[in-house]
Amino acid sequence: MCPTTLRPSRRVPLSKPLAEPVTRVAIVDYGMGNLDSVARATEECGGSPVVTASEKEIARAPAVILPGVGAFAKGMERIRERDLDEILDTQVRRRGVPLLGLCLGMHLLATRGDEGGETSGLGWIEGEVRRLPSEDGLRVPHVGWNEVHHQRASPLLAGAESGRDFYFVHSYHLVCAEPTHVVATTPYGTSFTSIVQAENVYGVQFHPEKSQRAGFQLLRNFLAIAGRASA
Repeated sequence: MCPTTLRPSRRVPLSKPLAEPVTRVAIVDYGMGNLDSVARATEECGGSPVVTASEKEIARAPAVILPGVGAFAKGMERIRERDLDEILDTQVRRRGVPLLGLCLGMHLLATRGDEGGETSGLGWIEGEVRRLPSEDGLRVPHVGWNEVHHQRASPLLAGAESGRDFYFVHSYHLVCAEPTHVVATTPYGTSFTSIVQAENVYGVQFHPEKSQRAGFQLLRNFLAIAGRASA
């Protein structure tokens, strides 16, 4: 679960992008997400966001962001009610369009999740979404700033230092079945996966739109990835 209360972020100066960013980004509206703040951050980072549930608009976009706030089972229910799973699968798997999942959006990339009852996900990242363990006096949900430590190279992290802080609000985490899909982890008791990648599919557990300079750098990197893919 990604709770709905998010800490406001302040606007910060942006560094030069890695490449000329793609202009059009489909931000998928399935009724569960902080769409306005994601759209504003995308625009500040050089993209032209289109918040949409339209198959036509998603099919036209060379980049897709799947945001999300709420529970896994409800999120997949909303996506399937709108038949968005089919167009997203076409774009991501058949056409190779880069997609970035944010918080719940990252969870939905998984094979399955048990929040709200066991539910199958989009299946692009093999693994399961499970509740964070509440041990050693740690509070769940995990809310606030925490470090993200790189585990392998990814274009999503180009120019970023390992150990930088990002803003988290979540009670569940993605447990990857394939270790090579884990790009970064975050300490909380033991540690959990905070960034994943499987080819053109990317996901982050934190909220880059609320993570100030570090989050905006990551968004600009994603736009650069999409720009190169569509060139």
